[in-house]
Amino acid sequence: MKKSMVKKVLNMAAIVMTAGIFAGCSTAKTATKGNQTTGNTIKIGVNMELSGAAAGYGNSQKQGIQMAADEINQNGGINVNGKKKKIKLIIRDNKTSTNTSASVAAQLVNNDKVAAIVGPATTNAGTAEIPNITKAAVPSVSPSATDPNYTLQKNGKVQPYVFRACYQNNFQGSTAAKFMTNTLKAKRVAVYADNSSDYGTGLAKAFKKAYTGKIVDSQFFTAGDKDFNAVLTSFKSKKIDAIYAPGYYTELGLIIKQARQAGINVPIVGSDGMADPKLVQIAGDQNASKIYYTTPFSTRVAKDNPTAVKFMNKYQARYHQEAPTFSALAYDSVYMIKQAIENEKSADSVKIAKGLAKIKNFDGVTGKITMNKNHDPEKPIAIEQLTDGKVSNSFNIK
Repeated sequence: MKKSMVKKVLNMAAIVMTAGIFAGCSTAKTATKGNQTTGNTIKIGVNMELSGAAAGYGNSQKQGIQMAADEINQNGGINVNGKKKKIKLIIRDNKTSTNTSASVAAQLVNNDKVAAIVGPATTNAGTAEIPNITKAAVPSVSPSATDPNYTLQKNGKVQPYVFRACYQNNFQGSTAAKFMTNTLKAKRVAVYADNSSDYGTGLAKAFKKAYTGKIVDSQFFTAGDKDFNAVLTSFKSKKIDAIYAPGYYTELGLIIKQARQAGINVPIVGSDGMADPKLVQIAGDQNASKIYYTTPFSTRVAKDNPTAVKFMNKYQARYHQEAPTFSALAYDSVYMIKQAIENEKSADSVKIAKGLAKIKNFDGVTGKITMNKNHDPEKPIAIEQLTDGKVSNSFNIK
């Protein structure tokens, strides 16, 4: 072999060895997954619908999040292996957009280096953030994403960094079906569901599967629709005993208003998307009677829960209004993260995820919570009844 050739071979070997060294460094660097908390604060990100179609839910949740963080900080902070650390909230608006939700998540985990995220409120926005939080190994607790597959990968395995504080659509839908049969004695039902999201279609599917009476008609509406009279008129001609209408308050308020104006006075049953004061503002007090919805938090049921009573009183004093469902769920979400940190004695994101997966008998304002293997909370469910726009009754469903 010529000297020149030998030199080239040696140079190539040196390059390969150097590349190997740097590759080893790179591997060592990426082997440490997640965001490590340093200093005296724990950064918790908030990826929330503060504007856009779901802003009502997002702003309610923001209030619950801020209240929980302030309480924890006023009490000294979170105990991390014997050292108290304060919460620093980093709040960003995803504008009820899946694209924005994904970019907000990337900012929170990569730039802000948060240890955990609360939000988003909706399943679609929540699903959009999953690739970014998974890559960064940072857990997220959604207060209200209810699609059954939200916490699962396509292969059926659990998403390691995805959690929620609410129950699934199939539980809500089946509960509503049983309530219609056993309590309302409704034998002929029409279904009118929101088909613009997994939320409405998932609830409708679960209801239809569980309902034992006759479904005389099934129709869909889309987010942003304003005129529901044609479908409601067709329902009226079919001698229905009740309507099951899963969706969000923006459309459901109008559906209730137009149904009552058309002389349809049968019960209208919905889901937790109706559990917002704006529903009655849109429908009108006089129209919001014989209205029922499944909810993870009922102020009437909560009066028997000392943890919930304390929360409701503080919420009333701070915001001068009765605590809504979505504020309660978000409040619990922050305290679940606190519990996970204290149980694991670490505020590093990977450890927080492990702690969230192990939560058992957590004393939340929405009831006792145990996280199951799919990162879904096992917890109680209630149904609230509206009469003249006010909660007049509640049913604690076992």
